[in-house]
Amino acid sequence: MGTKEAARTPFLNDALDGRSAGPTVPRLVLGARLRRLREERDVSRTAAGQVIRASRSKISRMEAGRHRFKPRDVADLLTLYGVTDDAERATLMALVDQANTPAWWQYYNDVVPAWMQTYLGAEQAASLIRCFEVQRVPALLQTSDYARASIRLAHPDASAREIDRRVTLRTTRRRILDRPSPTRLWAVIDEAALRRPVGGTGVMRDQLRHLIECCRLPQVSVQVLPFHAGAHAGEAGPVTILRLPGGELPDVVYLEQLTTALYPDRPAEIECYWDVMNRLVVEAESPDETPTILHRILQET
Repeated sequence: MGTKEAARTPFLNDALDGRSAGPTVPRLVLGARLRRLREERDVSRTAAGQVIRASRSKISRMEAGRHRFKPRDVADLLTLYGVTDDAERATLMALVDQANTPAWWQYYNDVVPAWMQTYLGAEQAASLIRCFEVQRVPALLQTSDYARASIRLAHPDASAREIDRRVTLRTTRRRILDRPSPTRLWAVIDEAALRRPVGGTGVMRDQLRHLIECCRLPQVSVQVLPFHAGAHAGEAGPVTILRLPGGELPDVVYLEQLTTALYPDRPAEIECYWDVMNRLVVEAESPDETPTILHRILQET
């Protein structure tokens, strides 16, 4: 790719349009570019690793955007891959700075585990988030009181200060729905999550009212998967899929577990989760029916 062409590449310009609020998207962009350069030169990951005094697995993590980039390493790889144009090198080295820029949520590092960092970056950069939840209302749609009760259940030994910080982090994440170009959120919620009281009846009723208000937002779609739907495509559990800006970065699949998270990233795996999500949308009630369903549950709560 020539210098002027690289500077105009929609992949770079669209992906780095200010949405990212952190290093995740620059890391993914830079990692993807390094992978393409390596493959174009037919260089193995092992050979690339030897040049930067690292292992094959480190190259793999760098190309997946899950490892910090050292300027010296990137410069050595660009030389190995035959990138000699000064302007193109400068463009890619500038990405190194962005990829290493601290994100706003690093202020909460004491309550954000390392395995969640990638998800937060993708969430804050996403143009579209689709999720299915079984036990809880999705985090981005929770009220502060509901979030506090949910966090207390997950962290029963946490101090009051830690709970406060976790609640603040969760509520701050919701800003992506209110910015000038908001993230599109499409959630499917199992009926069980809406009928299971979290934090007591008062908290749950406020949460249901909040969901009704959220349904009025043009950037939010909520569907309810009712009990009478029976067995469904999402029986394996909650799943979140995030689409990143730019059009060329792969979608991020996020499967949160008790003490860690999985990020299936093979194309066939991502396609499988998209299939599950699309089937759930068909099996769930229409978004137009959601306010009616929520009002009914509210009356029964």
